[in-house]
Amino acid sequence: MADEKDIYALGETPPLGYVPQRMHASLIREERFGEPKDAFAVEEIDVPPVGPKEVLVWVMAAGTNYNNVWAALGTPLNVIGQRQRGGAEEDFHIGGSDASGVVWAKGDEVTNVDIGDEVVLSCGRWDEDAADIKAGVDSMSSSSNHIWGYESNWGSFAQFTIVDHYQCHPKPPQLSWEASAAYMLTGATAWRMLHGWPPHVVEEGDPVLVWGGTGGLGSMAIQIVREAGGIPIAVVSDEAKFEFCLQMGAQGVINRKEFEHWGRLPDIDDAEAFGEWMKGAGAFRNKFSEALGRRGAPKIVFEHPGEATIPTSIFLVDNAGMVVICAGTSGYNADVDLRYLWMRQKRFQGSHFANTQQARELNDMITEGRIDPALSRTFQFDEIGASHQLMYENAHPPGNMAILVNAPQEGMTELPA
Repeated sequence: MADEKDIYALGETPPLGYVPQRMHASLIREERFGEPKDAFAVEEIDVPPVGPKEVLVWVMAAGTNYNNVWAALGTPLNVIGQRQRGGAEEDFHIGGSDASGVVWAKGDEVTNVDIGDEVVLSCGRWDEDAADIKAGVDSMSSSSNHIWGYESNWGSFAQFTIVDHYQCHPKPPQLSWEASAAYMLTGATAWRMLHGWPPHVVEEGDPVLVWGGTGGLGSMAIQIVREAGGIPIAVVSDEAKFEFCLQMGAQGVINRKEFEHWGRLPDIDDAEAFGEWMKGAGAFRNKFSEALGRRGAPKIVFEHPGEATIPTSIFLVDNAGMVVICAGTSGYNADVDLRYLWMRQKRFQGSHFANTQQARELNDMITEGRIDPALSRTFQFDEIGASHQLMYENAHPPGNMAILVNAPQEGMTELPA
């Protein structure tokens, strides 16, 4: 058994349940705001205290997600300044909204996990005593909800992290630490988008358009649609990415680079410009039908690019179908031709991460081996900035990426795309 010390090196494990005073953490500070490669630095800080309903987790591995690209840049939100305005004292940010690890300590009121349990963590947090939750509002629609490791501090880029008890889910026993740390944020987000908005849930035979088919979200969405018996059609930016989508279960793949009508919707009164846009959108619709193998439209469009693609998504989705969106990676100013919404009774639905039940449903699918985490690359702890830089430059490999924290530092592992 290891000696009880004030701090432990990465890869060195304390006695189970012993909480040292200090830990290693990869921090963002305001003076380092900028490109991710320069924003993260490993420092020593105090281990945070554990509240009555909280769980302290010894982090084995963490996931890379775009929210901590934003945290590194300091935009669109300075997460450090935002928390300080709310009364927080810390002048740093510990990111990381995905993790696998071991329960190391817990508060007096925690009953769902025990010391030594192997867990994966979901990133949705809320106040269980909030008035709206007690009144029956979905926890992810509560005014108190926020994302752990982005809006709240003490994320997974540290030897220890603090979470609320309901964020803990059983680690799939067949998966490595790094694979277990890679899927929850993207997977549970996709699960809610495709199963959380009845009656618009994916069912047997439903065509679904998936933007960004090789990304973390897209790779999860393709598999979720496949497992529901739907027909996923993916959109990517390069024919070299087709094979990955097909391996995930896509029936067809569209190369968006074949089209040029992306961006804001032109002025409807400008007949020439609007006509050109309609020509491009119509050609994209024909390409979808070609990939589907028959003339048809998607019952659900799985959106996250936003500004560049929303006009096409609203145009393309079937009558009484749904466009569901969880992000705006190409921009937030998205135009909608309202005529298609009201006259063809289409639904445009926002969606944000997942509640506890939805996260558990996704986790069960992973545990059963029905959905693969799509782990493409693993980084060492001092490469957190590098992993986010790849995502910032859109140069990351298909699927999801992970970072070794306390798990054995055996070097970078790259799996076939």
